[in-house]
Amino acid sequence: MDDDEEEQLEKEEEVAETGIDSQCICSLLHINKIFEVGISEHLANKLQHMSIDLVEKANSSITAELDYVSNLVIGVIDVQRSKEKGYETLVKENLCDELDELRMVYEELPDFLEQVSANENASFPFSLECRKAPLIVYVHQIGYLMCFFDEKISEALLIGLQDFEFAFSEDGEERRFYYHTQKTRELDNLLGDIYHKILDMERAIIRDLVCRVLQFLPQLTKAVNFAAELDCILSLAIVARQNNYVRPILTEDSILEIQNGRHALQEMTVDTFVPNDTKIRSAGRINIITGPNYSGKSIYIKQVALVVFLAHIGSFVPADSAVVGLTDRIFCAMGSKSMTTEQSTFMIDLHQVGTMLRHATSSSLCLLDEFGKGTLTEDGIGLLGGTISHFANYDYPPKVLLSTHLTEIFTENYLPQSEHIKCCTMSVLNPDGQTSNEDIIFLYRLVPGQALLSFGLHCAQLAGVPGEVIQRAASVLEDIHSKRPVRRMIDDNLAAKDKQYQDAMAKLLAFDPRKGDLNHFFEDVFPPEA
Repeated sequence: MDDDEEEQLEKEEEVAETGIDSQCICSLLHINKIFEVGISEHLANKLQHMSIDLVEKANSSITAELDYVSNLVIGVIDVQRSKEKGYETLVKENLCDELDELRMVYEELPDFLEQVSANENASFPFSLECRKAPLIVYVHQIGYLMCFFDEKISEALLIGLQDFEFAFSEDGEERRFYYHTQKTRELDNLLGDIYHKILDMERAIIRDLVCRVLQFLPQLTKAVNFAAELDCILSLAIVARQNNYVRPILTEDSILEIQNGRHALQEMTVDTFVPNDTKIRSAGRINIITGPNYSGKSIYIKQVALVVFLAHIGSFVPADSAVVGLTDRIFCAMGSKSMTTEQSTFMIDLHQVGTMLRHATSSSLCLLDEFGKGTLTEDGIGLLGGTISHFANYDYPPKVLLSTHLTEIFTENYLPQSEHIKCCTMSVLNPDGQTSNEDIIFLYRLVPGQALLSFGLHCAQLAGVPGEVIQRAASVLEDIHSKRPVRRMIDDNLAAKDKQYQDAMAKLLAFDPRKGDLNHFFEDVFPPEA
């Protein structure tokens, strides 16, 4: 077992014995920093006449008991040495005389063992012809051993060393052979396993400290919860200032108006982010969003949900302005796949949509991204159309944002005529109207209307799909649109073989076995290879 494994085992044993990792004690060293936080006199005068929950929580959470706990920990733990050791808990000097004495012996142990080794080497009854003189070493949990380098002591020499007993060998950059001797046994009895004596004594002190600290567990828990809440609020405030968020207006009306809304995460990963407006009032509450692949439909749906969520937790939001109606639930069917659920993505979507249809109210926000794409097209169209019709039959539907490529719901009578349904699309700049045009530009702007083209081949080209695959896809797409059988994909070799088979068939049909020469026929149809 190496030193790292040994140290980890010791820590696990310590946690098992005390129920708390001693390193956790070091985290309490920051408590005293709380009392160093000051409030300016101007701000204090303003806060005095304001009722702010956070200030009241601070007054009730930061108490004198925390100061006592901080002083208690600092009085026991050597802060600087613990930091230098990577927050390995170390007890202060001058706290326990016995511990200080053991530490002093342990620190002077290398020099002491070197002196003992020299005396032992001088007392050997024979001359040792070694590249490196033997040493007495201290091995944790084993004790003191005489170490010989490079070669093991021969059996002939061991006869004259009656008190030598081989312990073990070690391979590495240089081979080492360890022996118990009379002197090492004396050291075992005199000093013992001094390192673990120090550890045991420190653990006993730490356990006593833990017991004392745990008496203030309720106060510590309350302070930690307050610090966590404050950390979240400060993080939201910093992000809001850095990214120009605005304070939303929450209203009891079931509306949603966002001007130049942005996706809180997506805008941080791109050079330029195109914002979009959202306006949902009494009419047009079911927004059906179509558009090509890669045009930003899913990002738009998610950014609206994030704005609503951030507004409800008290955060500023990524927009120029936002009026958000109180929302009881945000339902999502976004095509997510759980690694722990033994269900297909489509089945997960069905469960999520089912929950949405059963529990959504006029104050809910429902998100559906490509619902219906995980099954046969006909089934997907039916499920999507039925879901939209269900929402449209509400007197006052929930706010629904739905993206889809199943544009067949517009060309047939799948959807009811309803003022609740509004169609939008992500705009695309397409100069000549061709789906394969390389000059297509995605504008990422939400506009009223419908998009019947997906520009899937263009997206495949942007994704680096090989050209021959895109050409074949374009050929199949052309045949389907022209309502003719899909042409077989052929190359030059395959075309030559087809021509050969056709010629052979023609010759076979023209051959008269009663008059013709059969050998000549086969030579003509299947000429011998050169």
